[in-house]
Amino acid sequence: MKALLIIPLFLLLSACSDEQTPNNNHSDRWYSNADILIGEKIFTNNCAVCHGDKAQGLTKDWKQPLTDGSYPAPPLNGSAHAWHHPMKILLRTTQNGGIPLGGTMPGFKEQLSQPEQLAAIAYFQSFWSEKTYQAWLERGGLK
Repeated sequence: MKALLIIPLFLLLSACSDEQTPNNNHSDRWYSNADILIGEKIFTNNCAVCHGDKAQGLTKDWKQPLTDGSYPAPPLNGSAHAWHHPMKILLRTTQNGGIPLGGTMPGFKEQLSQPEQLAAIAYFQSFWSEKTYQAWLERGGLK
């Protein structure tokens, strides 16, 4: 009987949580659950310090330049502009960094292999809603 009371309470509390979790319902996406798990470790160790542990960004004013004229790291969770860029641009930015775009992100082509870079991209894309992911595909995301 107690279990019957606890289960609805747990479901109610978990529905109220605003913590984002990866979208594991991605059978139509280019990556797998294994890619997300690998990507989470890579993202945590290399990207989270600037982009947040759930790719949520660390500042609400990511569109506003800092005092040095550079831009803060944007959210990558689908709430900013990363989804506007096709895979080749996401990969190029990961490899070469964001300095040419006005940011301060270093390039990771010497630190991470291309499969590791793709896993990090899979991780942050796993936070994208189905609507955002489909819009990315419609814009030529996989090209």
